[in-house]
Amino acid sequence: MGKNVLIVFAHQSHSSFNAALKEAAMEAFKKQGCKVMVSDLYELKFNPTATKNDIKGEVKNPDNFSYGEESGLAWKEGKLSNDITEEQKKIKAADLIVFQFPLYWYSVPAILKGWFDRVLTQGFAYTFEMLHDNGPFKNKKAMLSFTTGGLKSTYTPKGLNGDINIILWPIQYGVLHFCGFQVLPPQISWTPKLSSPEARSAMLNSWHKRLDGIWNEKPLSFVPINSFDLTLQGGFMLKEEVVKSQEGNSDGLTVGQHMGKCIPPNNQTGQSQ
Repeated sequence: MGKNVLIVFAHQSHSSFNAALKEAAMEAFKKQGCKVMVSDLYELKFNPTATKNDIKGEVKNPDNFSYGEESGLAWKEGKLSNDITEEQKKIKAADLIVFQFPLYWYSVPAILKGWFDRVLTQGFAYTFEMLHDNGPFKNKKAMLSFTTGGLKSTYTPKGLNGDINIILWPIQYGVLHFCGFQVLPPQISWTPKLSSPEARSAMLNSWHKRLDGIWNEKPLSFVPINSFDLTLQGGFMLKEEVVKSQEGNSDGLTVGQHMGKCIPPNNQTGQSQ
């Protein structure tokens, strides 16, 4: 196939179920003839904090430091720190990025959040003219593969933890699709710690089997950016004609753009979950 895959791995233990999922993915992709790159963030001791130290040499405005502006300028001038540029090289080479992690506090671990903050710099991952389906990574795919501590039932609209679709929206839409990625449905491994060895084995087999057909999967659907009035006067809101076209629907368009209606089911998980 000749595809390149990057696995960004965020777990402290190589004997964890997350590590087993990572190994299963590596095996599946290598069998397909893919080149597999791995960023083991804890092994790399990846620094999650975004500071002036990410920029080589002098910054433009040391008295009023703006990380977004300064890191974007440093990317343009080739002045970003080596650990950031190494990760950016991997992204540039990748056709698909898989993020493997345990769900922490309804989000990603701090070390992975720091990877988002530091690696997805302005200019490289987005510009204010190139966002969402027009983003720099619109020809690349990305997906989340994660484990939960809570039962699947707790991540439902009636469950203790709330609808998993809402939890996923800031990551899949606010980070990945913001940069243009085609976001594939997530692979969720529910409560492996409380599962039997047979159940964990079934989870690994299901993941391995899914990856055999991953390149033909349909990405999640998001509202096209041209559906919004991207002006200060329009408030970057849905265009009136788009809103009117949805008047007969009981569900909103997405988790985020629900327009006060019901959130469409499986909007961020896809039908497979």
